[in-house]
Amino acid sequence: MEKTIFHRILGRELPADIVYEDEQVMAFKDINPKAPTHILFIPKEYIASITDLTPKNAHIPGMLILKAKEFATANKIDGYKLVFHVGRGGGQEVFYLHLHFLSQERLPKGVGDTA
Repeated sequence: MEKTIFHRILGRELPADIVYEDEQVMAFKDINPKAPTHILFIPKEYIASITDLTPKNAHIPGMLILKAKEFATANKIDGYKLVFHVGRGGGQEVFYLHLHFLSQERLPKGVGDTA
């Protein structure tokens, strides 16, 4: 398996504006944002796509959604959209399962800002 850009971000081989991280998830600003706030939530357990889910890891998309909800609450973001792209035909460009968090509201100053 070839490393994706998300593998490299997780491994700290590439820089990213990380806005959230815990033992299961990392979230960082999208480098090509489609909204004023566009965050990608990725699991630390590699899954290429929704199509690769199994009964053993089927909980991961729900966990990403909960982490995004907690992030929104913590940052006082009331309105947002959550999107999974599935396969090339569904717009998936990076084959590492990820959740797009998009909001017209901007993140509070200091969240994910790099020096």
